[in-house]
Amino acid sequence: MLRVPGDDCSDLCDSGQITRRDLMRIGGAGFLGLTLGSVFELQAMAREAVKSAPGWAKAKSIIMVYLQGGPSHIDLWDPKENVPDNVKSVFDSIPTKIPGVHFTELLPRLAQINDKMTMIRSMSYTPKGLFNHTAAIYQMMTGYTTDKVSPSGQLEPPSPKDFPNFGSQLVRMRPPEVPMLPFVMLPRPLQESNVVGKGGTAGFLGKSYDPYNLYPPGDDLNMTKMDKIKVDDLSMAPGVFAHRLQRRARIRDAINDAMPEIDKAVEDYKLNDYYAKAINLVVSGKAREAFDLEQEPFKLRERYGRNTFGQSCLLARRLVEAGTRVVEVIWPKVANSDNHSWDVHVDLSKRMKTQSAPMLDSGLSTLIEDLDERGMLDETLVVAVGEFGRSPQRGVSTSGNANTDDGRDHWPYCYTAVMAGAGIKRGYVHGESDETGSSPLSDPVHPKQLLASIYHSFGIEPGTMVLNHLKQPRELVKAEAVEEFFS
Repeated sequence: MLRVPGDDCSDLCDSGQITRRDLMRIGGAGFLGLTLGSVFELQAMAREAVKSAPGWAKAKSIIMVYLQGGPSHIDLWDPKENVPDNVKSVFDSIPTKIPGVHFTELLPRLAQINDKMTMIRSMSYTPKGLFNHTAAIYQMMTGYTTDKVSPSGQLEPPSPKDFPNFGSQLVRMRPPEVPMLPFVMLPRPLQESNVVGKGGTAGFLGKSYDPYNLYPPGDDLNMTKMDKIKVDDLSMAPGVFAHRLQRRARIRDAINDAMPEIDKAVEDYKLNDYYAKAINLVVSGKAREAFDLEQEPFKLRERYGRNTFGQSCLLARRLVEAGTRVVEVIWPKVANSDNHSWDVHVDLSKRMKTQSAPMLDSGLSTLIEDLDERGMLDETLVVAVGEFGRSPQRGVSTSGNANTDDGRDHWPYCYTAVMAGAGIKRGYVHGESDETGSSPLSDPVHPKQLLASIYHSFGIEPGTMVLNHLKQPRELVKAEAVEEFFS
C-alpha cells in the first residue's frame, strides 16, 4: 500500500526527515511507476493540501473546559420529546439562537449564544472498560487507552510511562512566544476517588512539560477558593531585585563556560533553556499579574459567576491574554461524588438545577462572550466536554453503580461536546443523536477525532510521531481531524 511520507520523526518526529519505514514504502512505489522524485512531489502536495484545509493553524491558544464526571446530555444540550417518562428530561426545553435547536431550561444564557459555537451531538465511543471515569478521562486527555483497567475502571496512579496530556504535546510543539506559563491546569486535578492526576501529566515527555497546577486550598464545595490563589513560586524573595537575579544567571553561565564536560553531560536536559525560561518568567511578573482577579471589573466577575468554576473561567481568559498556550479548567468537583458533581446517580433534578448547571451556564457563556468581545475568540479555541454522557433511561445500571429513579448512569455511546473560536463554525450542529439520545443517528465523532481536530487547529498533523519512554514512535493521536467543524 502506498503511503506518502509526511513530516515524521527525530525526537518529536516532526523534522521532515524520511524514516527507514518510509524508504521501504518508497521502494515499493516503483511497482506503480513512481520515482523517488515523484514521491517527494506527492509529499509536498500532501503538505500543502493539509495546510490549506479549513481551520488549519487558526488557534494560538486553547481553553479546555473539562466537565469531569460526565454531564447528562439529555438534561442539558440535547433534550428529547415524545419519549417514555424515564427517558424524557425532568426539565423543560427552551429554544436557542439556532432555529430548531433546543436546550433545557437549565442553560438559558448558553441558549442565547450558541450561534457563536459548534455543538457536537454525536460524540461516541465503545471500547471495553471506558464506562468508568478514570479510563475515559485518560483517553479523552491523551487519545489513548491504557492496558491496566480494574473492574471499577480505576487505574494505577500517574506514571512517567503514561501518554502525555494533549496540552503537554501542544506546548512542546508550539511553545509560548512570550515569557509566560505555557500550560496551566486549575482549579483541581483530574480525579476519581483516590486516583489523582491520571491523564493530566506530560507522561513520557518528561516533567518539564507538565502543567503548572494551580489548586487553591479548600474543599471542593468552597466557592470562594479562587480568592485564595497564591503564586509564591512566581515571586522573587524579599530584597532580590530583577537585576540581581539576572546577574546570578550571568555568573552561572560563566561557571558553565568553564565546565564544558558538565555541560556536555547534561545537554540532553536543556538546563540552559529551562533556567532562562524560569528567570524570564519571574522577572517579567507577567504570570503574577495574570493571576490577579482583583484587576477585573466587579460586574464582569459577577457575570462569570462568583464561584470556583466561574472565576476559573475568568482566570483562564486572563492567562490566555497574557500568553499562556493551554489552560485546562477542570470541573471543580471530583468525579464519583455527590453535591456539585456531574456524576448524577441520585438527586439529578435537584443537583443539576441548583448546583452544577447554573455554574456551567454563567461561566461558559460569559467566557465565550468575553473572548468574542475582546477579539480573542478568533485565535482562542474553546472546548467543553466530559468523559461521557448519562444513560438515556433513569434508574438503570450501566456501569455497576446503583441509580435511583432520579439518576442516570454512565453512557459513552452518545453525548455532546461544544467547540468555539479559532476557525470553528458558528451556529453549527454536527451530527445528531437518535430519538432517545442513545446513539448517534449521523456523523459519530470519537474522542480521538476531537483531539485530532484540536491538533489540526494548531497547525499540527495528528499523525505526527513522538517517541515514547522506550524510544518507540507513537502518533499524537490515531485519528483524523473533522474538517466539518471548521469554516
